[in-house]
Amino acid sequence: MGVLDKFSLKGRIALVTAGAGPLFGSSLSEGLAEAGAIVIVASRSLERNLRFAEGLVKKGYDAHGMQLDIADIDSIHRLHDQILEKFGRLDILVNSALARVGGSFETQTPMDWMESAKGDMVGLFTICKAFVPDMVRQQKGSLINISSIYGVVANDPTLYEGTTMLQSPTYNFVKAGMINLTRHIANYYGKKGVRANCISPGGYLENQPKPFLDNYRKRVPLGRLLDNEDIKGAVVFLASDASAYVTGINLMLDGGWTSL
Repeated sequence: MGVLDKFSLKGRIALVTAGAGPLFGSSLSEGLAEAGAIVIVASRSLERNLRFAEGLVKKGYDAHGMQLDIADIDSIHRLHDQILEKFGRLDILVNSALARVGGSFETQTPMDWMESAKGDMVGLFTICKAFVPDMVRQQKGSLINISSIYGVVANDPTLYEGTTMLQSPTYNFVKAGMINLTRHIANYYGKKGVRANCISPGGYLENQPKPFLDNYRKRVPLGRLLDNEDIKGAVVFLASDASAYVTGINLMLDGGWTSL
């Protein structure tokens, strides 16, 4: 097998939670599909998932839309059973779903934290607990969690000067925890064929106010924000045999932000 062949995901079954989402999810799904995987996109809107999957099919890829509410334990178990019934296994699990509880330290309430915990903590744990044993039984699987630079470093308040953007403390909390949960799974299940890794993206270009964009570009070494294409190579690498000896890492996809 040549080195480029190791990046192929041909015939592998991949689930991307929030896989039709406008931010990382759609890019993650498309990247895996381009590498040959059979991609399942799942989130609360079945209609959107089916529409997105249909778009990938029209491009010549193998994609399927299913429903998932990451904050609903029963929904996670239904998705697990549906995938096993239809495909017989899951080879790649990409956890991209996020509760996205807004507000700042001043405005968030304990109930906001409880709402975040349903999906970002309990839901993440539940979906890993559902699929990791299946990967153990087949002696192979790749788990990829999508964290953030703000799971590694704190927010820089100067970036948001001149804007009304609020920085959610729940986001920092759950993204940092996700990184160590990933390491926990990697350490416990590596000898059973399961690899677990994180990707921590930096700022994603999504029509932010000009002051923020100017401040961000000035600070980050590569001088720009993340775009749709940037995350594809990272997820394909960690999902494929090209990273067969890689587990427990947090891959910083941040344009050099955390190197400063």
